[in-house]
Amino acid sequence: MKRKTNLRWLFKIVLISVAASVAFTLASTEILGRAGYVVAFAILAVFIVVGIVFDVIGIAVTTATEAPFHSMAAHRERGAAESLRLVRNADKVTSFCNDVVGDVTGIVSGTTAALIAARLMAGMGTDSILVPLLISGIVTGLMIGGKAACKTYAFNNSTVIVHRTGKLICFMRFIRNK
Repeated sequence: MKRKTNLRWLFKIVLISVAASVAFTLASTEILGRAGYVVAFAILAVFIVVGIVFDVIGIAVTTATEAPFHSMAAHRERGAAESLRLVRNADKVTSFCNDVVGDVTGIVSGTTAALIAARLMAGMGTDSILVPLLISGIVTGLMIGGKAACKTYAFNNSTVIVHRTGKLICFMRFIRNK
């Protein structure tokens, strides 16, 4: 029975990955087609930040324990039940945050960087390999460096991060139900 659940989860996560990748790529290429350089770099920065934030959430959920959230739930703190659910499903949450969102934003930020580099090269009238190398290197450094820098923060503040994520989920459910 466990195998069936894992296959179902695997199929679901693959579909979510494909959908997220298509949605992010479509959105970025549509916006980049009409945007100036400032907006293009802002979109690229958003992808990098989203990748880092979801990596932090994935690490925090993996390292958090249930005990503090039981206490919060007993005191009816907003987001405590959602936080407990996150910790109890750490394998799936981590897979979604780190693998789906993290990897998709990494890939899409690379694609976005390539589009920006191509546009810069066309605007400068050059075919120098230095422009895409520089942009690719900076994007890779920011993504990997940002994730590495935030890992210690995620380990040391897992309860706070998971609770804030739980509160955000609680708020989103409240908005959806209104």
